[in-house]
Amino acid sequence: MRKMLESLLRPLPIAGLLTILTVGYALRFTPDAQRPLALLLLGVFLLLFLAQQVIPESRRRLHDLVLVAMVPVVLLLSLVSYRVNASQVLLVIWVACVFATWTPRTSIIATVLANAGFYFALGHAGYRDALPLVLINMGFQGLAAICVHYATSAERSRDALARVNADLLATRALLADSARDAERVRMARELHDVAGHKLTAMRLNLRLLLGEPQLAGRHELVVAEQLSGELMADIRQVVQSLRDDRGLDLATALRALAAPFPRPRLELEIDEDVRVTDPAVAEAMLRVVQEALTNAARHSAAERVKVRIGRDREGLSIDIEDDGHCRGPVREGNGLSGMRERLAALGGRLDVGLAQGGGLHLQARLPA
Repeated sequence: MRKMLESLLRPLPIAGLLTILTVGYALRFTPDAQRPLALLLLGVFLLLFLAQQVIPESRRRLHDLVLVAMVPVVLLLSLVSYRVNASQVLLVIWVACVFATWTPRTSIIATVLANAGFYFALGHAGYRDALPLVLINMGFQGLAAICVHYATSAERSRDALARVNADLLATRALLADSARDAERVRMARELHDVAGHKLTAMRLNLRLLLGEPQLAGRHELVVAEQLSGELMADIRQVVQSLRDDRGLDLATALRALAAPFPRPRLELEIDEDVRVTDPAVAEAMLRVVQEALTNAARHSAAERVKVRIGRDREGLSIDIEDDGHCRGPVREGNGLSGMRERLAALGGRLDVGLAQGGGLHLQARLPA
């Protein structure tokens, strides 16, 4: 319900609803005998308009059927109320919906056919010179089409910029983690080579002093030799802990990747035994999750994407499942093909299927 309200509170639906209500007010000038039919047709158009706004984007066929059904309703209303000259405004709303849904070429062809039908409908109703009215109406339709086209282009550019920004944030997180690992290894090497060497030399000298008969009983030298040994062991432990390869921080990078997306929400689960040290493997995992987020946002209208990264006998496993709705069999586009090629280059594979709830289910395997 909340999602439906959000769909209706966008600028285009609000403008369309206000325009439909204005047309309804103008229909009161329709002759009494034709007014009930005119109001009924307007109500049908209103229902179709609302349905077109709230139907999920993944159900494209239903979207197309609703858009096609709106045209004969407008033409019938034009026949009934042609004396009022208000129903043609509904075609402006329809053109805005068409350009927001279809490609520009398809939208232009559909607009020309709809206006041709409007012209013949007016002629059939007895309108003497319908061409000026149709041309004026097409001017308003063109204005609506241009506004919607640029608004849609701006929205796509914004989404593309968000994806690029997410990619940069994730890559920066991996680079920062890799730089920290390099610095940790450098510090371990310095401790081992410099402090370890000098401590070894100091301990040998202390042992030589303890071998002198006049100094053998000095308690201070015994304590110093013991402390040097303990310090040497502590440094070895610190060096070992610094050299321990904890792997790249995948969790931070993946959350940075998903942060700019308003939806879907990323639910991430990484097993404790997962260690990724190869930057190429980490980048492949990032791209797989990124493409899954993009597909879920574009095609399945998902609200949640669950990602689980674990380790099995074959290596690393990435299990991705969203709560969207995929209609029919999954057709692999450039995104899924690119994921499959990226994984294959590293000796991995990708399995694509549908989840129980109807969303997309991806299973990736990488040797590690």
